[in-house]
Amino acid sequence: MSAGTTDVTPAARAAIAPTGMLRVGINLGNFLLTSKDPNTGEARGIAVDLGRELGRRLGVPVEIIGYPTPGELADAATFGAWDVGFLGAEPQRAKEIDFTPAYVEIEATYLVPPGSQLREIPDVDREGVRIAVPEKSAYELYLTRTLKNAKLMRTKGGDAAFKLFVGEKLEALAGLRPRLVKDHDQLPGSRIIYGRFTAVQQAIGIPKGRLIGAKYLREFVEDIKASGLVARTIEKNNVRGLTVAAKAE
Repeated sequence: MSAGTTDVTPAARAAIAPTGMLRVGINLGNFLLTSKDPNTGEARGIAVDLGRELGRRLGVPVEIIGYPTPGELADAATFGAWDVGFLGAEPQRAKEIDFTPAYVEIEATYLVPPGSQLREIPDVDREGVRIAVPEKSAYELYLTRTLKNAKLMRTKGGDAAFKLFVGEKLEALAGLRPRLVKDHDQLPGSRIIYGRFTAVQQAIGIPKGRLIGAKYLREFVEDIKASGLVARTIEKNNVRGLTVAAKAE
């Protein structure tokens, strides 16, 4: 795929942006991929830059639509509020959304309070362990599927999860490693557990049924990884904690 719009068929353009405007849904709760310009209030960041690049290749204008949480972004797919969404690829979401391969990965792990006896990832899944976690985040969905013994304490957003963790003296806080580094700084003596329980696969989603559009988006993602565009976009936005995803098998 080239960087221009010559490879875009009318069918692909119509499947991805049927109104002639590319509506890009982003998760404002993921500070690694999105942020707001403090002066203008406009959305910016890696997801915004890549969404605009997609619009440029399609040859259509772009509208950025921000959602406070990944759950609200995913739910909006069911009523056609956006054309493409930048969010974590999870099986629960795949009922309504077709996902590309990941363009970046983000490690998820746990923060534990001062004096905790929890040392390794498997230690956390024990009876009596309560884990604060933002509801409907990709890693909350993963933990819901995989935990056997620990109890998830769900709340809305990362800030609320940290407050719950501290306020209720919970045994662990689940989160993306870069976010947990910030939370760790706010709780002296706390510790981030080494390793990861999953790596969130950040991808581009399109509502189910747009098969031609989904195929184009898969090619787009592989191209922006292989060409170095994803890596350059990460560098441009000065973001740490992201890994460019490997080429899909």
